[in-house]
Order: sequence, then C-alpha cells, then structure tokens
Amino acid sequence: MNLANKITLARIFLVPVIMFFLLIKLDLGSLTFSDFSITYSQIAAALIFIVAASTDGLDGYIARKNKIVTNLGKLLDPLADKLLVAAVLISLVEMDKLNALIAIIIISREFAVTGLRQIALLEGSVMAASTWGKWKTAVQITMIISILINNFPFTFIDFPFHVIASWAAAVITVYSGIDYFLKNKHLIPVE
Repeated sequence: MNLANKITLARIFLVPVIMFFLLIKLDLGSLTFSDFSITYSQIAAALIFIVAASTDGLDGYIARKNKIVTNLGKLLDPLADKLLVAAVLISLVEMDKLNALIAIIIISREFAVTGLRQIALLEGSVMAASTWGKWKTAVQITMIISILINNFPFTFIDFPFHVIASWAAAVITVYSGIDYFLKNKHLIPVE
C-alpha cells in the first residue's frame, strides 16, 4: 500500500461525505446575490468533490514519478473514479439537477468498461486508462462541478453551460467506451 494507492483510497472515502452534503437536508442557509442562490451544503459538496477529483491526477502523477505504479493502483484508480462520479450523478438526479438519461448513459458505460476490465484481469492483463478515458473523466468532472455550483458564473449571462457540458459528457463517455471495446475486442469471446 503505497502513497498513490492511499490517495486513491482517500478519494473513495470522500464519496459518502459528498453524498451526505448533497442528500441530507441540512439547513445551513444559502449564499445569495442578485438572482443567484446556492446552499452552503452544495458549496461544501462541490469543494469536497473538487478535492476528491483532483486526487485522481495526483495519485497517478505520484505513482509514475516515483515508479510505484501497481496493478492494485491500476484497478483501484478507475474504480474510485467510477464510485465518485456515479454517486454524485445519482445524487444530482435525486436533486432534480441532472437528466436521468445522462446519468444512465454514463453509469452504463462505466459498468460495461468495468466488465471488460474484469475479463482482461481474468486473461492476466490490466487495462490502463486510455487517452479518451482521461478526457471522459475531465469532461464529466467539469460537468458535475458546473451543476454543483448552479452553473456559476454562466447563469449571469443566461448561458446553459451545465446543460451543454452534460450532453458533451454523455457523448464523450459513449465514444470512450466504444474506443475501449474496439481496442480490446480480442478479449471478448465471439463463440
């Protein structure tokens, strides 16, 4: 259990904390100015999410820099990403801030790629994250943050950045999933 893997585990342990702030009805008040309003619970969830999401790059950087990349890390890192993103997406759907179809598309892709990773593991190999997979993660994180902060600052110019980011995340998620399957089609038994 090296430092990079501990950081990945910390990301997993932050998931229930984020969900607590999003789903438990705490009356902590809200920040309001002009026509914009956001609850302090949502601000807390957004800040914790940003910290958790930023550890994704940090753990990978530490592992590569110190040459401590492990199979455990290659498996835990995408799992931590999936847990973080899926939990927040489900919470946002529950809060009526995200179209359920987008959450279903993203979570379904994650299950499918996880299944492919399991097949690879049974074949004795580990699938590392692809470039499209990394782009997918970046766009999903951007989308989630924009929704968590109520489309700030774009709300002041009536630009639906959070909606555009949501559909962009869905499209890139599907594309990256197809990319994984095409590059690893040798793992899928066709008999």
